[in-house]
Amino acid sequence: MDIKTPTVAQVQALSVNDYFSCLAKLLKTNPPAARDAPIVARMAKIGLVPGQDFDPSKLSAFDKEALKAVPKLSLMKMLKRVKEQQPINGWLVFGSNVANWGDDYLLRATTAWLGPGWNLPADAVYPLSQKDTNGNDYNGADHKYVLHFDRGQFPAVKGFWSLTMYDENNFLAANPLNRYTLSQRDKFVKNPDDSVDLYLQADSPGKAREANWLPAPKTKFGVMLRLYWPTDTPPSIIDGTWKPPAIKAVQ
Repeated sequence: MDIKTPTVAQVQALSVNDYFSCLAKLLKTNPPAARDAPIVARMAKIGLVPGQDFDPSKLSAFDKEALKAVPKLSLMKMLKRVKEQQPINGWLVFGSNVANWGDDYLLRATTAWLGPGWNLPADAVYPLSQKDTNGNDYNGADHKYVLHFDRGQFPAVKGFWSLTMYDENNFLAANPLNRYTLSQRDKFVKNPDDSVDLYLQADSPGKAREANWLPAPKTKFGVMLRLYWPTDTPPSIIDGTWKPPAIKAVQ
């Protein structure tokens, strides 16, 4: 087992045949549920049968060629699914069937691609932002950004919330402070009206405001809010009565 190469890179490096062989192996120990019968029947047409090994040599010449397009087509479908998701102030917030997937295999694949391990919304919600409200990529080399919370408008949770910075490859962004997240457990510097500005930028906003600084790389980046045990009555992200504020470029 390769424990040094990132999991995403390992999966992306798999050939189509190796990927389906791995899937067939996993289906032996993780059998599909009864509700998956329709998709299981479709998978059987290319030799993916629960409990059996995948043997690409049994495929027709046409199927062998068709399978070569699977990675590109899959990525295109997932990108399309993300684009179809209407952002809220520049944040992607997926629906109530997250982690209760049913037969929405595309949503399940898309969210796994964005980040593995999703909880039910009642337990946690993960708003993701990689572009501003104009659809432009965040880039720490070109801009400084501010995430402003009015007084009393921090994420509404019964547990806790956090804001994490990721680089363009969806990994934690190395920085001089070794700071990768801000959360309600931090002591922020407040504005005179008790609002709070969080600074998302590559360079320090100054010693006096450094407690509110989430260092960004000098490349494209994205951030994820994590709301653990969000409130289920207003204000609540679950019913839309609380919305994450927009991240705004200030330079």
